[in-house]
Amino acid sequence: MVDSAAPPMRTRTSMAIVALLIALDGCNPTVKVEAPDKPIVINLNVNIQQEVKVKIERDVEQAMQQQPGLFEAPK
Repeated sequence: MVDSAAPPMRTRTSMAIVALLIALDGCNPTVKVEAPDKPIVINLNVNIQQEVKVKIERDVEQAMQQQPGLFEAPK
């Protein structure tokens, strides 16, 4: 005997799948990409200081080669 008041099995399965998909849709994480409030600052002073130091060392070496007694204390 078939109960005519109950929906067919296929309809109940479809309704269950739709309900499951709606429930799972609420579980998706939300990812937001926003620009930072403050500007990004990149400090390049270290590289500049190293370059200046190398140039000064080279200049000192050249000066010492050209004038060997340059850094000697006077007598």
